Formats: sequence, C-alpha cells, structure tokens
Amino acid sequence: MTVVATLLLAFAAALLGPAGTAWAGSVHDGASQPVYSYADAVRETVWVDTGLDGQRDGHRDRVAADIIRPREPAAHGRRIPVVMDASPYFSCCGRGNESQLKTYDGGGNPVQFPLYYDNYFVPRGYAVVLVDLAGTNRSDGCVDVGGRSDVDSAKAVIDWLNGRAAGYGSRTGADRVAAGWANGSVGMIGKSWDGTIANGVAATGVAGLKTIVPISAISSWYDYYRSQGAPLYQGTPADLAGYVEDPATTTACAAEQADLAAGAPYDGDWTPLWQQRDYVADAAQVHASVFLVHGMQDLNVRTVNYGQWWQALAARGVPRKIWLSQTGHVDPFDYRRQDWVDTLHRWFDHYLMGVDNGIDREPMADVERAPDQWSTDAKWPAPGTSQDAVALGPGTLAAPGGNHGTVSLTDDPTRDENAWAADVDRATPDKAALSSGVLAHDLRISGSGSVTLTVSSSTASAHLSAVLVDIGPAVIRDYQGAGEGIRTLGTRSCWGEGTSGDSGCFLDTAAATAQVGATVFSRGWIDLGHAASLDRQQPLTPGTPYRMTVHLAATDHVVPAGHRLALIIGGTDANLIDPPDTRPTLTVDLARSELRLPLTDGADQVTPGQPMAPQFAAAPLVVLNHPQQRDALGDLR
Repeated sequence: MTVVATLLLAFAAALLGPAGTAWAGSVHDGASQPVYSYADAVRETVWVDTGLDGQRDGHRDRVAADIIRPREPAAHGRRIPVVMDASPYFSCCGRGNESQLKTYDGGGNPVQFPLYYDNYFVPRGYAVVLVDLAGTNRSDGCVDVGGRSDVDSAKAVIDWLNGRAAGYGSRTGADRVAAGWANGSVGMIGKSWDGTIANGVAATGVAGLKTIVPISAISSWYDYYRSQGAPLYQGTPADLAGYVEDPATTTACAAEQADLAAGAPYDGDWTPLWQQRDYVADAAQVHASVFLVHGMQDLNVRTVNYGQWWQALAARGVPRKIWLSQTGHVDPFDYRRQDWVDTLHRWFDHYLMGVDNGIDREPMADVERAPDQWSTDAKWPAPGTSQDAVALGPGTLAAPGGNHGTVSLTDDPTRDENAWAADVDRATPDKAALSSGVLAHDLRISGSGSVTLTVSSSTASAHLSAVLVDIGPAVIRDYQGAGEGIRTLGTRSCWGEGTSGDSGCFLDTAAATAQVGATVFSRGWIDLGHAASLDRQQPLTPGTPYRMTVHLAATDHVVPAGHRLALIIGGTDANLIDPPDTRPTLTVDLARSELRLPLTDGADQVTPGQPMAPQFAAAPLVVLNHPQQRDALGDLR
C-alpha cells in the first residue's frame, strides 16, 4: 500500500470514529471528502420484489438495482446514504452526452455505471444505485410509461433500502439480500424520463426519500403528449414503451402496450390513463426537497411541466431550488459543469448527510440570461412579480382605449413560430401579431402567463398557438441546433475516480450560440374542441365564438430596452403541434380577450416607444393593473 493510500485510510478511519457512534461519514471542512477507494468499492446487483405482476403471468416482478458503494464504511459498521437514478435507458439508449450504457463482466457483475455519479460520490461516502425500470434491461415486468409499474419499481428499491421490501441475489433465486449497509436516506436524480420517475416517486410520499433532482423532467404525462387537447406528437405511450422495453418481453407485454395505446386517444381527451400519470395532483404527498433543473427552450419536455410542478410544490412549502438555462433538453453537467457538480455535491451533503453548509439559505434561483451569464434570485418567480393584464388591439399590445377590434388568420400547417417571428412586421394570412412599441427600459417576465381569447372558427375543428416574442437582436444558445445549445469538444475532463472499465472522464462541452433577430420565449397551444373541458373533445359550430384561456408556459426572460414585446397568435405551430383535420380561418375578438403576464416590479419603468411599420402601428406596452406602472404612465393613452 502506498503512503498516500495509507494516509487516506487513516483519515477515513478517524472520520468514522469508533463503532456504534453517530455517522460522521467522510465530512470534513463542511463537505464530504473523497477519502474512500473507488477501485475497491463493492459492486453488486440486487433484484427487488415490486409486488407487481406486469406480464400478468402469476409471477411477481423483480427489478434489478446495480449498486456501487465504498467498502470501508460497512467494515466499520457505518451505514451510508444513497444517490439513485431509476431509468429505462441503461441498455437501450444510454445516458448522458455520450450515451453511456451499463456494462457487466462475464459473471454479470456491474462494471460501468453510466454518468459521473458513481465516480464522484462513491469516494465521498455515498452509495450509487442505478435501477432498471420494470420491463427494461435485467428487470422483470412491463414498461407502463410513468404509471404504477414505472413508479413502484423505483419506489420498491427505496423500500428495500429501508428494510420494507425483499431483495434477492439473483433474478429468480430465493437467496435474500438485506441492505444492511444503507442508512435509509435516498436522493433520486435523473434527466428526462429518469427525472420524471423521481417526481413520480416523490409524489407517493415514500419514507426515506429525502430529496430529488429532476432534470428536464415531466410532471404530468398528458402535458408531454398533449397541450390543452392539441396533440404534440403522433404516437402514444405504447410506442415509447416499445422503444425502451427488453425485446424478450415484447409478446408478454402486448396486453400492457394495448392498454397504453387505448388509454391515450389522439383526440386529446383527459382520460384515466393521463390522470394516473399526473404527479402534480399528488404534490401534497411530497416530503422530499426538490432541486429542479430545466431548459427554458426545452421543446421535448416542454416547460409547462416544470412550471406547474414548481407552483404546486411552492403552494405546499416544499424546500426547493431551481436552475433555468437557455438550452433545450440538456443536462447541466453539459452546460455549467463545474458549478453544477459543486452545487449538487453541496445539495446532497445537506439533505443526505445532514451537513449544515448553508445551501438551503442561499438564493433559490439561478437563471441563465445569455450564454454562460447567470443571475440569481432569492425566490422564484422573482420577488415583486405579479400577474398583470396587457391590453390588446389589432397589431398592438396596449391599444389606446383598451382591448378592441378583431383579427383573423388562416391555419397554414407548413409555418412555424420562427417564420411568424421573422415576419412580425409583415402582414401574412397565417398569423396575427400584436406588438408593443420600443421599450425604454428592461421588461422582465418571470413565471407563467396566459392569454384568454374569444375565437370563432370557420370549420368544425381547429388548433391555436400563442407565443411571446422578444423582437430585437440577441446572441442566444442555439437551442434549435443538434446540441440544443451546446457543442461537444474533443477534450476530456475527469470528475471523480475511475477504473479501466469506468473512467469517470467525459468529453468537454461549450456553448453553441446563434445570432437572432427575434426570440420566442414562451408558448401555449390549444385544441378549440377542448375549450370548454379537457374531458371530451367537442366539434365546433362554425362561426360560433368560444372563450378559452391558453396557458403560456413558464419562463424567465428579460426583454431589454430597445427591443419590443410581441404576442403572436397562429394556427398550427409546425413541428411543435400536429395540425387539425381541417384548415380553419380563426377570428379573434380582442375586445373579449386578455393577455396576463407575470411582470416584475421593474416593469413600472416601461414608457412609450417608437411606432412600428404603418400597417402595425404600435402603442406603448401598458399594464392595466400594476400600480407602479399606472403611477409611472399616468393614464392609458
């Protein structure tokens, strides 16, 4: 043994203290330290009984939990906390920017644990547990896409870690295995589907789950596939299940896939299948703290998912933190790596090891304002934010005299929000663009807005899109590029310890940027047939006005002085929602419509701007019920 290794072991032993004393872990100087051997860590697989029978064959399902944990604490009789990622992707598709898969040796023992959690946290006194969701990789059962099987297969592992469920040393054997090395404290983390499962498990209120870190995660599966009735994708959850499921289970899981397809009709109705996969409805059961991370330009898991989840957690006083980036569907490890790992480390130390490092008293929100430029807020939405009404008129926001007039548009399913924004100052038949004048001061929109519209259609079916646009030049992350705001470099950096089978070294990344003339920063879509209720789509009566509220997804965006704010109303937003089966002309009665935006106190400095092109002459942006704005402007002219 080298001198360095001897010193590290001595340091670890000193921290552990005599057997039977309270857990001290690897904590020193206010943080867990890398004092344990990664190379000598215990690597094992335990199959946990979920109590389910997903294949409906009379046999209880077991899910595989691949575990890596430092050897030294157990040798001293010490129990340790767990960082857990439950995923359907460990064998089919991979995790992280390099699509890493789990690998095993000839005896079936785990070798590579995807991502950096094991490399970084195991030497610091954590176990890392990667769970194959039911029906994937080495787990029994069937994938049910966010339903009971998905959620309970991860929850069962937490129950096993707390002595409430049975674990086995093999997939079919009777040899029981206990988690005697675990202290019962679990933190779940993951991106996309993985983070979604963390949300779902937290919503069960399971004891032992101390914190979750959902990254680009779904909070309601309806809002992944539909938006207020409008279809976002052609497929159903059955297609997604087939994509990730172990091919050997295809026949056995046919009944489950049939249920998934039948329960998710294309018409957008709010069926029992969606209701069972709505974690927001069970937010009152969440006892774990939540560190939420999302890209504000995520067009895969759209931002309504984080907005409604955050709002529900806030209403219940859940301890929480949020990072919002300018990226699309990207992990913070790939856009803010050093700060992310440091912050995640402190978060887990606090909530899993009980370290009083102050992270719970620091600013709640980090928001990316421009590529690699971040601001912080004590709370989120930003302190001083209120929901304020903005008047609408033909071609204008804040038309003199308040809301008035009508606008019409004809659905063109070949056109999208980027085309609309590029043509904001040019009349086109597929959109209605309402714009402020040039802003004299910055305008911050922090949270979720809405636009209530009174609309009639020329046909029996129609979809409507509403987007907020910052009109003016800017350098942004190229969220529409292949990397959704990042580019992958040819160099590598290492994050923790490694072995020949799991190096802990990852390709570096940098911001991918784009120069733009307009930025779409919040969106909402609706099927007019669901204007009255999500429960059942109704055919429209042509020419009849329908009143509806379109939810504008959560954001945090500053429209800078010298730019303009626009609301664009269109039909089909190409490639973001599917078109209806007709090509309607929509007429919007602006006198019976209203835009409401979450504006911060800084909005009171808005002053009249320069007029736009004659066909869309713009009045200033006027906020009707924000007291500071009323005082600053004096009247609504």
